[in-house]
Amino acid sequence: MRLIQILEREVWDMDPVPTHQTFTASKNGGILVGAFHEEKLIGYSYGFAGFKEGKAYLCSHMMGIHPDFQSSGIGRMLKEEQRKAAKEIGYDLIQWTFDPLESRNAYLNTTRLNGICSTYLENCYGKMDDGLNRGLPTDRLQIEWWISSVHVENKWRPEGMHFENPYRTHLSELGHPALEVDGNELEGRAEAYEVPVPKAFQTIKKEEPDLALDWRLKIREIFQTLFARGYALIGVRKTEDAVQYYQFIPKEMMSLEKTERGEAV
Repeated sequence: MRLIQILEREVWDMDPVPTHQTFTASKNGGILVGAFHEEKLIGYSYGFAGFKEGKAYLCSHMMGIHPDFQSSGIGRMLKEEQRKAAKEIGYDLIQWTFDPLESRNAYLNTTRLNGICSTYLENCYGKMDDGLNRGLPTDRLQIEWWISSVHVENKWRPEGMHFENPYRTHLSELGHPALEVDGNELEGRAEAYEVPVPKAFQTIKKEEPDLALDWRLKIREIFQTLFARGYALIGVRKTEDAVQYYQFIPKEMMSLEKTERGEAV
C-alpha cells in the first residue's frame, strides 16, 4: 500500500490515498492488485465495496501504470486479476469511470474487457488540478463490467451490424482533429452508430486547450443523446488516423445478468 502511494504521485502528480483507507477497504470487500517488475511496483488497481438499489458491486476506483510501462498490456492483466479476485469474493459486477475522450482507456474497457457503458457523468469530480485533469470539466463514462455474464465470458461482439457514422472531422491549423456538428446527425434511428474521438487527447489539451473544450462539450451532448435513446458503448474501432471510433448498439441486445442459479441470461 505504501508502494502504491509512491506510484500514485508518479502517475497523477497528486496526493495519494491514505494507507488507512486502502487497508480498511481491503478488509471490507475491497480488492488491491499490484503488478511488479523485478520487485518494483509498476502498476496497481484499487477498488472498494459498493452498494446501490439493493445491488452489491466492486467500485474499481483507481488503476495506475508507471509511465515507462504503459501500453504494454499491464492494464488488462490487472483487470483480469481483479475480475478473478472479485468472482472469488462473490461479486458479479465491477464498475469504474474514465474520461470519455481517453480512447486508449475506452478500447481496454470495452473492446478488450467487454465492459459496457450507458451512463454519462457531467463534471463528475468537479475541478481537479492534477496533470491529467487540469483545465477541463471532469466528465466521466461509467463502465459496467458484468464479470460472470455471457457478454463477458464469451467475449460477445455484434456480428453483421451496420454502424452508421454521421460525424465528420477536419484538422486544425496545428494538425489536430476537430469535430464537425450541425445538430442533425442523430435524426432518425440507426441500427448502430460510430462516433469519432481523438487518439491523442492529452496532446490536444496541451497545444489547443480551446479545441479540447470543444471536444468535451460536443461529445458530452452526443453521448448523452445516444444513452437516452437506449444505446450503449460496447467497443472502439482503432484506426491509423488521428481519431478512433466509439461503437454504440442498443443495450437490450446484450446478455448481462445472471439467473439465481448462476446461469447468464
